[in-house]
Amino acid sequence: MMFILCSIGFILKDLYYIAFGYPEKELNNDIALVTGGGSGLGRLLSMRLGKMGTKVIVWDINKQGIDETVKMVQEAGGYCKGYVVDISRKEEVYKAAEVLRHEVGDISLLINNAGVVSGMHLLNTPDHLIERSFNVNVMAHFWTTKAFLPKMIENQRGHIVTIASLAGHVGITKLVDYCASKFAAVGFDEALRLELEVLGHTNIQTTCVCPFFIQQTGMFDDVNARWVPTLNPNDVADRVITAIKKNEKIAIIPGYCKFLLSLKWTFPWGCVGGLLRRLVPDASPHGIAQKSLLNVYKKLSATASPATAVSSITDISSTFKEPAALTKAGTLLIKRSPSLGERVL
Repeated sequence: MMFILCSIGFILKDLYYIAFGYPEKELNNDIALVTGGGSGLGRLLSMRLGKMGTKVIVWDINKQGIDETVKMVQEAGGYCKGYVVDISRKEEVYKAAEVLRHEVGDISLLINNAGVVSGMHLLNTPDHLIERSFNVNVMAHFWTTKAFLPKMIENQRGHIVTIASLAGHVGITKLVDYCASKFAAVGFDEALRLELEVLGHTNIQTTCVCPFFIQQTGMFDDVNARWVPTLNPNDVADRVITAIKKNEKIAIIPGYCKFLLSLKWTFPWGCVGGLLRRLVPDASPHGIAQKSLLNVYKKLSATASPATAVSSITDISSTFKEPAALTKAGTLLIKRSPSLGERVL
């Protein structure tokens, strides 16, 4: 009975907000950290927060991208500082968090935005890229949250935003590692929110953002999708800021995909699988994933020892001789990370 009464109360409260608008909080007194803020959605979020008077801190592995974001925010009249941090390495995260705490102050708005994608079939994806997907897309959320949540609790004020994906609710071919990591990110947000409520830290908010494929961010620019249009990054950035100001628990973008997600648990798998195969026929239509590493291995095995063949495969760039075949997304995402010494998609 208590559950039913509470549920009715929450439903009526939501209906009231839908009719008369959700209350919005101001962010001009916050210090925000945006991971992956050197480009794409992270840069757009940083610019919007800067214009609102929020102190913006940008973490990225791309120094040039950081400098460009900082310059753009400052030219618009905002406060912004940038740090080169590889968030996949917890030691770097904890060290940078201490530096940030002393140089700027306590983070009150944490936006875990950084993400990577490989865009290959599972058996074609090198092990280090699978590990990289999990280290950046979900494990980094643990390190950043553990670094900043204690002060949020101490100050009785904070907001943790998880930029996940609709790929964190449904599976997509060529995105096995990406989907798995985003499923984990969605679960991270939900479990963290529940844990904070159980511990009585209801003044710490969490928001999980799950957009469809976003254009012009360097990740899914050339994705082959039907029926649901790919999203304009500016529209997504506006929606994320709105979700933060309204303390929304989960933001599905576009909103009507909530209905499509409900179908997943209603219809048989044959219907669901058929829809997903047709909705996104190819998440990486022109990328380097088109060449099979298994075929490369077979060729190498015929002329070299197994150890030599395996070591040759690990340098994935050497197996693709036609840079023109790369997608624009792939070109933007392949970068050398000094701290890792590996190529990252």
